[in-house]
This record gives sequence, C-alpha cells and structure tokens, in this order.
Amino acid sequence: MSIQPAWQHTLDFFGTPIVIEPSAGLLTSDAGLLPFRQLDEQLGLTETFAAVLDDRRDPDLVEHTTLQMVRARVYGILAGYADQNDHPTLRHDPLFKLLADCRPSAAALASQPTLSRFENAINIPSLKRLRVQFVDQFIAAFDEPPKRLTLGLDGGDDRAHGHEQLTFWHGYYDQNQYLPLFITCPDNDLFVMLSLRPGSVHAALGADDDLEYLVRRLRQVWPDVVIVVRADSAFGIPKLYAVCERLGLLYTFGLSANAVLQRQVEPLLQQAVAAYEQEQRQARQEERRAQPVRRFAGFWYQAGSWEQARYVVAKVEANDKGTNRRFVVSNRPGAELLPGPTYDEYVERGESENRNKEIKCGLEMDRLSNHRFCANYFRLYLHALAMNLLVRLRRQVAEPWPVALPVAAAVPVEAQTGAERQRRFRQRRQQDPLGEGQPCTWRLLVIKVAAEVVVSARRVLVRLSSSWPHLDWYRRVCERLNRRPEVAVAG
Repeated sequence: MSIQPAWQHTLDFFGTPIVIEPSAGLLTSDAGLLPFRQLDEQLGLTETFAAVLDDRRDPDLVEHTTLQMVRARVYGILAGYADQNDHPTLRHDPLFKLLADCRPSAAALASQPTLSRFENAINIPSLKRLRVQFVDQFIAAFDEPPKRLTLGLDGGDDRAHGHEQLTFWHGYYDQNQYLPLFITCPDNDLFVMLSLRPGSVHAALGADDDLEYLVRRLRQVWPDVVIVVRADSAFGIPKLYAVCERLGLLYTFGLSANAVLQRQVEPLLQQAVAAYEQEQRQARQEERRAQPVRRFAGFWYQAGSWEQARYVVAKVEANDKGTNRRFVVSNRPGAELLPGPTYDEYVERGESENRNKEIKCGLEMDRLSNHRFCANYFRLYLHALAMNLLVRLRRQVAEPWPVALPVAAAVPVEAQTGAERQRRFRQRRQQDPLGEGQPCTWRLLVIKVAAEVVVSARRVLVRLSSSWPHLDWYRRVCERLNRRPEVAVAG
C-alpha cells in the first residue's frame, strides 16, 4: 500500500479557513457493498459462478484467483464501475479487498490488464457451464416447488463501442450493435437465461432452443409446474408457437397488425369512439378529465404462414390522443371468455422489460467493449450475476406486499386498474424505496457511502458517519439480512 505525502491546502470562501489534508486512515466510498457480500456468502452466487470457469494458468504463478477477479468485477458493476478502467484505483480500495476475502493491508487486487486477460481467456465450455449454473441458481431460489411459473422473452440492443467481433448494422435500431436475448421470470425478477447474438439477426433467433432447454430443466425438477410464456410481437412467429404447443406451454405473444386484423375490429373501434365521445360530454359536465375507453374482442385467425388457426385477442382504445388497435395471440384457457383480462395479463410483461431496463441503464450492461465475442458474452454474464444479486437483496429487504391499505380502499390491490393501480404502486415505491429501488436508488441510499476501515488483530471495523442521512436504510438492510437469511444456492 502506498502512503501519500503530507500536504495541506487552505480555502477561504467560508470566512473561517477550510484546511484540506490527506488522511492516513483506510478510506472507501463504497461501504454499502458489504451487505451484498454478506448475502453472497449465504447464497454462494459468485463462488459457484467462478467455480465453473476454466483457469488455464500455471497454479504456481497465480497471484489473483478467479473468484477474486469475479468478485472485483461483479461488485464493481453494482457500484457503478461498469468497465475495467476503474480497477487501477479500485484494486487499492480497502473495501474491495474485503469483498475479495483479503485483508485491507494486503497487496493490491488484480489490475486492469489482468482483468482484461481474464475476460478474454473465457472459452465456450465455460460459457455453456454458466448457462447450466444460472438455471441451477434460479431453481434453488424457490423454497418450495412453484405451481406456476411465468417466463418473459425479450431482446435488447447493445450499441458497439468500436469493432467488436460480430457487431453488425441493425436497420431498426440504426446502429452497429449486439442483440442480446434474455429470459426472465417476473415471479421473482431473476435473469434465468441469456444469450449474446450478432447485431443483425432476427429478434427471435435461438429463442426456441433456449426455451426448450429451460423447460426441460425445470420439468426435471418440477414435473407438474404450469409454465406461461410472454413476449412481444418480435417473438410472435410460427416457430415459437409450435415449440410452446409441443412442450405444453401456455403462451401470449404480441401480434403485428395487418389489414385483415384491422378490418376485423373496425366495428369494435367505432363502438369505442362513440363511447369515448359520450364519456367526453359527461366529463365536461362533471368538470373532470375524460377516461379512455377500451373494448376487447377475440376471434380465430390463421395467417398465411401458419399451419393452423390460433386464437387472437384484440384491444381497441379511444382516448384524447386518438385511437389504437393492439393484438395478441394466445392459447391460454379462458381467453375466449375473458379477452380483456387475457390482454391485461400480457401487458404485465412490462415488469420484465423493467428488469431489462435496469440491467442496461442501471448496471450498464451495454458496456460490452471487449474485442472478442466470447469475452463480451462472459461480460454479459457478469452483469446478469450482479443484477441477480441486487434482485435477491431487494426482495429480502422489501416490505410485505401489500403494505397497509387505506381504510377507504374498497378494491383489492390485485383487482385495481388504471390510475388507481398506478397510484397504489407509486405509494409503494415511496414507502419502500429499497424493495422497489432501481440500481441508482440503491447506490444513493446504501452503496455510495464513505467509511473508514480500521484493522486490528481481533476484527475489522468499518466506521460510518453517524450524520449520514441514509444511515437508517443501511441499518435496515443489515437487520433484514440477519433476521431472514435466504436458502443457499446448490453448487
């Protein structure tokens, strides 16, 4: 560890002189990562992750273990250090040394070049074992066998940073990019499977193979589980319909509108427009804002590329911005009797898209800037592991749902819709900012906190400021970890 030379600098804007000088103590700005490390110790996420990676280095020459480097990258991502470029500084941080099971006074952690060589050394067998291991962790996250599981399929654009292997131009996104594929579970918000794909492929490429592999793994453990699949219209293709029907899955996919479908619902749309005009007149009389009018219908439909007819649910809406028509294709029981709830259940896939937004924007998943494709594939797994660790801690500290209902609330939370439902979720986010918090919220309230690390023969003391305004949130996280430990992940 290097000792900075003593110096002082004085500022005079306050009236009383403000003297700035370096401290001899061990200081960190990311003490909020310690609860994540404690949960990781209970679950074994980073340990099992590192255990499946091939390490072809000479054991006698190894200075930094695979596990230490995995932890450096995962916890760095959680704290907002998405790339390796910050690790020349972080490798000296006493807190990051603790996270890697090293004493704060130990030698520096892996450097940026070492971490770069580590990521670029990942081979295809290691990536295949990571796929298996992510599914294992997902299965172990359930305390008891679920009766029903929902899986969300989605893709995401990842803009190229240079000339990375297999980044190609995509006309829709108007950029050179990768096109990752995610399978998430909105029942527990975990990323279950992920694939990195070249940038110009079809959005559904490989989704049928990934889905079939995942369903086979899940039914080996839970033979009777009902599996529901949701995805937008980019995945609504005959190949995915066929694999879902062959595997006995319930599905709802978005369906792109065409002239045939639009003609089919034209009478329904006129009914919605007429009803909205009446709603506008009544709203003006009552001096309130007119509420949108929605109408639903269902019918059997067979596109030219389909080998059989399938049931389509249509939603038409009239509002102050005009009209719109949306379609989904579904084999869910009850879709013919309850087209409205069938469509609303499909719309709930927006929660899966929120997880994708969190990993991309909050954890900067789109920082896939290695040159090798396999190295970027591995980096995608590092970001997904960081996201799953955040999700597991978030669910562990979350307040029970629903939180106390106002006495005047007559409609159960599950049955609330529209503005009432939005208001309810807004109240929940305000009352439970960590249980509902995005990565930036966790950094603001927990992770980004300065602390002094004091080392003695008996213990390591991490001293936080008693005047820190978010100290109560930090304490609440630690108390929840001690009171409700989660079940460890099977290796």
